[in-house]
Amino acid sequence: MTILLSTLNARYAHASLGLRYLLANMGDLQEQTRLQEFVIGAKTTDMVEKLLSHQQAGEKLIIGFGVYIWNIEETTKLVAVLKQVAPEVVIVLGGPEVSYETNEQHIVKLADYVITGWGDVTFPDICKQVLQGPKPLMKVHAGVQPPMAQIKLPYDLYSDDDIKNRTLYVEASRGCPFKCEFCLSALDKTAWPFDIDLFLAEMESLHARGARLFKFVDRTFNLNIKTSLKIMQFFLDKLEANPEDPVFAHFEVVPDHLPDALKDGIKKFPPGTLQFELGIQTFNPEVQALISRKQNNDKAAENIRWLCEHSEAHLHVDLIAGLPGETVESFALGFNRLYALKPHEIQFGILKRLRGTPIIRHTQEHGLIFDPHPPYTILANDTISFASMQRLVRFARYWDLVANSGRFAHTLPVILGESPFEHFMALSDWIYARTDATHRIALEKLAALVAEWLSTERGMDKEQVAAMIKSDYAGQSIHQHGPDKSAGKAAVAKTATAASTPSRQARHMAA
Repeated sequence: MTILLSTLNARYAHASLGLRYLLANMGDLQEQTRLQEFVIGAKTTDMVEKLLSHQQAGEKLIIGFGVYIWNIEETTKLVAVLKQVAPEVVIVLGGPEVSYETNEQHIVKLADYVITGWGDVTFPDICKQVLQGPKPLMKVHAGVQPPMAQIKLPYDLYSDDDIKNRTLYVEASRGCPFKCEFCLSALDKTAWPFDIDLFLAEMESLHARGARLFKFVDRTFNLNIKTSLKIMQFFLDKLEANPEDPVFAHFEVVPDHLPDALKDGIKKFPPGTLQFELGIQTFNPEVQALISRKQNNDKAAENIRWLCEHSEAHLHVDLIAGLPGETVESFALGFNRLYALKPHEIQFGILKRLRGTPIIRHTQEHGLIFDPHPPYTILANDTISFASMQRLVRFARYWDLVANSGRFAHTLPVILGESPFEHFMALSDWIYARTDATHRIALEKLAALVAEWLSTERGMDKEQVAAMIKSDYAGQSIHQHGPDKSAGKAAVAKTATAASTPSRQARHMAA
């Protein structure tokens, strides 16, 4: 008998933490359990063939799929074909996408069993029942949430190939105490920490095996400052001991909670080793009240400014367009306020209706209209028409290509001027009118479009624009080739840091 744990990751570089948790907690079934990860876009029949290659004659095969908003459509196709060619294979589904509104989904009808919520305990239990009997009577099973101390950590299941080539996802806690209605964490009662010493021992082991890039998926890294400081000190110790072989850590932090003790630790990180994701989402107090988001906007802004001016942390700050009660004009005010704080990247998201989130309670009053297909993006509401929402979607895409990419460091401030949102929206509308495209725009073409817009629409001198664009390309060239190896130890250490830093942040550093 064989048990497979499978999912379709968004990219090869994303190693599934969820599957590894399941494998770590399989108990006496672990020896016959295997991982089989895929990447979205793979051919369905090829995936089916690989999955069925694990099937042994006369033995049962159980396949557990992790189902998420980004892979639900392709996983549904995969399960449908599996059930056509091998109906005897037992399919068990889990993950956030099938944990809510479960019985409405076609993939659930195709599968044998579904686990909603936590699967660490319930998945191996279902496998035992299928293999040893009696078989489960119900299709849908509410996942049992065990005490955190009973969950076996999965980090030794990252392979040497994972460590060498993939982002390693880790978590010091699960859950979130906040109730923001657009987020699935709104359904959590609190945040549950793992034993910090046990967790750090696992991080020590990963580091000893060569891991250097750690992405924390904790929803609120800085909720418990004592724990935050312990984790940060772990990475600071590694940086001090091995400056020529630096680590990189990514944390999601609450923007209005940055006490002095945490600031003192943050200031010690050198460039290219620390990244924060901060969720502002909206600066509009009325919208915040509607969606149950508690946030001190002035304190959040003050902390972002401090991080930009007094630390080397790279900042991703999130805004969401399309929230109930938010107009294009109020969103623009929030965008301009955030840009003035000078974070490295503004992650411009469009509201999505994640299954199970309380945001749907506003559907009638605020005219929320969502795409019925994943990722369930909002199409319109009572303050933003479909056409205006499409403009915002294009703005978000072009902003990522031009601003967040770090490829137009000298040109971007000139584009934005004193009215960042308004000027970039003008550029966005113009690019779309010229190209009728938001994807597959080569960098050279994008640079030419930006140059043309600055000269024709803003009246800038063509030679001045060309020189500015060229300076951005020169900066990229310097970054790509690195400093002269004869430049001394400082340059070598800087190069080592750049090598451990994600490419987009490295471009911001080079600028």
